[in-house]
Amino acid sequence: MKKKILIIDDEVNIGLLLSKFLTRNGFDVANAITGNSAIEILANDTFDLVLCDYRLDDTDGKEILIKIKENYPTTGVIIITGYSDIKLAVELIKLGAYDYITKPLYPDEILNTINKALETQRALNETSGLSNKNSSLAEAEYINHTDYIDGRSDVSSTLLKQIQLIAPTSYSIILTGKSGTGKEYVAKTIHLNSLRKDKPFIAMDCGSLTKELAGSEFFGHEKGSFTGALYTKIGHFEQANGGTLFLDEIGNLSYEIQATLLRTVQERKVKRIGSTKEIDLDVRIIVATNENLVENIAKGTFREDLYHRFNEFSIHIPSLKKRGNDIIVFAEKFLATTNEELNKNIKGFSEEVKNCFLRYSWPGNVRELKNVIRRVALLTDGNMIQVDVLPLELANYAKDYDKEKVQTQAKNKFYNKTKNLKNASQEAEFDAILRVLKEVNFNKTKAAQILKIDRKTLYNKIKAIKIDEKE
Repeated sequence: MKKKILIIDDEVNIGLLLSKFLTRNGFDVANAITGNSAIEILANDTFDLVLCDYRLDDTDGKEILIKIKENYPTTGVIIITGYSDIKLAVELIKLGAYDYITKPLYPDEILNTINKALETQRALNETSGLSNKNSSLAEAEYINHTDYIDGRSDVSSTLLKQIQLIAPTSYSIILTGKSGTGKEYVAKTIHLNSLRKDKPFIAMDCGSLTKELAGSEFFGHEKGSFTGALYTKIGHFEQANGGTLFLDEIGNLSYEIQATLLRTVQERKVKRIGSTKEIDLDVRIIVATNENLVENIAKGTFREDLYHRFNEFSIHIPSLKKRGNDIIVFAEKFLATTNEELNKNIKGFSEEVKNCFLRYSWPGNVRELKNVIRRVALLTDGNMIQVDVLPLELANYAKDYDKEKVQTQAKNKFYNKTKNLKNASQEAEFDAILRVLKEVNFNKTKAAQILKIDRKTLYNKIKAIKIDEKE
């Protein structure tokens, strides 16, 4: 049976061209030039999909979308507009639109989008009778993959909302954030909460990919296609077909590899090395980087066209230090997991340890926190984790915590001296030394290097202003 599509566009010529094109491609098509006439048509007939122009004479695509989702939930909706606005696109998708296409319309692109939308809507309709069961399963999977995500801070809440919003779509995504913030966890969570969750999730580290290996890793090869090809290899794109391909450290790819990757992403076809057979691809691509790709584009090390192919949506994953008390939330989650792993029953962390956690800079982010928890849990004999099992860089903050009162007292005493030019200069020097010491976690060798003085001079200055009075 032919799929039925309703086109809503007040530009009659565009509507007719779309209608002829879709009819030639096997669809049963109807047209409407106003929102009101479209609602009347929908009331008297059933459609699989609606293509709706955003700007109409009597209403807009948003209002049409809301009415369709309220009254005809089994009908998919694609919005078409003459301008690009990512905020509007996100809003429309949140309201239930499958996709958002900007003019001018390209036949292959719109046909591909329509086919994907119909497949997505079919899957949703087929599973609607099992919605309670499926939602419980999705929730269980979601909880199991949010150790790096599900905190209580505002930044964690924003991250979670973005994931929930984008997961059901087919958008390609760029994940940005420092190393160790959990970009792969975010990608996996998006996959598990998408319609592709029962299909493969394939992760690939582009940082270790050489030019010689790239083609084989991405696209695969046939046995005997080159020296050393002793067997047929299926590439990562083909492995991920139907599911999600996660490309980590995408900024490390050479410019030449980027060009090859761009062709695959554009054409949605892959050909193994040594083969003449093209394989159609249906892969959602999520990429991650700790670099600034916009700056790399300006430097000429990353292709702008490839960036825009990937950047249908972007999510920035905040550093652990910016998540405030979530540090303790995550630590408790990791402790619960580690208790199971080690068959222990550690209740939690002493207040002194919590203070160390909150004051430490966590340069390795959540990955570092997870490793620290596994280490200290292994070393703990009692039911509470104490400072004595912390790594040195963290344990120093226990002393620094006590020391802060001494530093404040010394500073106040220092500032209460008679004001003169010499004292003002000493105050500025005091502030500079204290600021640098805190930045490097009180590593005096690093502080001396930054301040461009030798260690002995730094020790003398520290002693003079009594920063280490309690050591």
